[in-house]
Amino acid sequence: MKVRVLVKPLNRVIEAEKGDILLQLLRDAGIGIESICGGKGKCGKCKVILEKGSIEKASEEPEMKLLTEGERRQGYHLACMTRVLSDSTFTIPVESRVERPKILLEADLRIPSPNPGSRKYLARVQRVRSALIPIDHYRLQLDNYRGPQPMLTDEVYDRLREFAHLETMTATITWTGGFPEVVNLKPGDDTESNYGLALDVGTTTVVGELVELNSGRIMARASEMNRQITYGEELVTRIAVAGEREGLIKLQKAVVETINIILDRLASETGIDPRMISDVCVGGNTVMNHLLNGLDPTYLDEANVEVSRTPIVRKAKVIGLRVNPEAYVYCLPNVSRFLGGDAVGDVLASGMYDSDEISLLVDLGTNGEIIFGNNSWLFSSSCASGPAFEGGGIRFGMRGAEGGIERVRIDPDTYRAEISVIGETRPKGICGSGIIDLVASLYDVGLLDFVGKLIPGKTPLVREGPHGLEYVVVPAEETAIGRDIVLTQQDLDYIMDSKAAACGAITVLMRKLKLSIYDVKHLYLAGAFGNYADIENATRIGIFPELPNAKVHPIGNGSLAGAYATLMSMEMREKAKEIAEKMVYVDLLVDVEFIEEYSNALYIPGNKEYFPSHTKR
Repeated sequence: MKVRVLVKPLNRVIEAEKGDILLQLLRDAGIGIESICGGKGKCGKCKVILEKGSIEKASEEPEMKLLTEGERRQGYHLACMTRVLSDSTFTIPVESRVERPKILLEADLRIPSPNPGSRKYLARVQRVRSALIPIDHYRLQLDNYRGPQPMLTDEVYDRLREFAHLETMTATITWTGGFPEVVNLKPGDDTESNYGLALDVGTTTVVGELVELNSGRIMARASEMNRQITYGEELVTRIAVAGEREGLIKLQKAVVETINIILDRLASETGIDPRMISDVCVGGNTVMNHLLNGLDPTYLDEANVEVSRTPIVRKAKVIGLRVNPEAYVYCLPNVSRFLGGDAVGDVLASGMYDSDEISLLVDLGTNGEIIFGNNSWLFSSSCASGPAFEGGGIRFGMRGAEGGIERVRIDPDTYRAEISVIGETRPKGICGSGIIDLVASLYDVGLLDFVGKLIPGKTPLVREGPHGLEYVVVPAEETAIGRDIVLTQQDLDYIMDSKAAACGAITVLMRKLKLSIYDVKHLYLAGAFGNYADIENATRIGIFPELPNAKVHPIGNGSLAGAYATLMSMEMREKAKEIAEKMVYVDLLVDVEFIEEYSNALYIPGNKEYFPSHTKR
């Protein structure tokens, strides 16, 4: 039996079968809704308000646990637990909507001597008749080209025959596939217009930049939420979804749709047809590289599994990108199951591989990448820091979008939170940088003890809530959601776990390398965390150890910078391959020392050895 579902505030109507799960309907319709756990009823983020219609629950338990009594009275339900039984109307409340976040676009890396993987040449057609082959065939003559005769696919050869009568044409040749290949022919002289696409394919967001390959000039940048987000925010969740063939197809389709939306935006801004893009380079973690290319990632669930460090290269037409279908898509090489081409891009962007001084590079997102090294060696690991530092997994956490609290300071006299909000509007949640500030400030004013527990009795702002103690950050009358924005003890437990995972990953590598906090000369911080978070507060609560001799370098979007570098330079592709091949990787899931380091980091700030200037309460 068919039913119709009206989704507000988008006023979208979805056709469904009676009994369909609402979350799946929203996913299939491309309607963004928060869903960290991927629809398992564990995160409580996919809230909807039933305004009209009949439903039944797949399970009552998650809603009883994750929704407050007041929310249930107002008609709140979890989309992942809601079966639609009749024509219905639902509203997605503001806190559950997936909105475009404040995304880090910058990628500060320039190539002094461009040598892109795709070039254009003036060309003519030579008609050839051989004694062995008594029919005419055609050969491409290229001006100022040195190298073996480029390969032509059947599709391109058909165009060659079509243009045989022309005096001049332009041939686009790529070396990305490992050999010279003609990927496009166009009448006339079009050598001045050669375009490539650099992509950062992240777990949460995708960023792209259109590049003029002759000069290296960035024509435009655009970004979009990764449409895979409604299948779960964590990599392990998406791996589980991809375990089914249908799930892998949906995830691959979702990320390709995201990139194609970015291509449309770039085309709209520049007037350049995306089909003129002849080369694509991608920085992405290992799981994202697999999903983009339609490769089964389920083996990545196994500890210490061997991962190929050879770059993945596919034709755009195979993947489904709306660029020149014959163009190649090059993915920066992976290192391990959770340390991929994005981390290799970070290393390229930092320049740490060219220095004889010891550096630490940290990229802390949904998954944390940790790399120590210099020009002689590279030593790495990754940690399941979770999305806490991106606002995920926190009751009122959100990404860095309009309405997100991005800065917090607690008045030591009144204990009230002084906040700064993105967009200078009423707040609707707390983003990652705000969470770090809030925890540090709670600790500084004595409302939080050294094991991360709220201390009651000093102020009414610390009160008993449905899930234990909570601190009121913003009262209901001052918010955009009409409810108190609070930080709960459950949130704090999760934050403490996340910060211990990050710090433990760093210190376990320091122990193996026999490094002290004084040996590290440079701290490179990649991604949005490094750009927006207060590093002093992050150190105060123990995300990083103290590094008194280290210069701090936020490097922006290192993954995008790496993609740009390999787009513009074949030498950089060789360097990326060299970095991936020589990097030692430590899998913390099977490392006996990590448990000890993680346990030592479960208090604020952490082990005295790594925080000598901080005293433990």
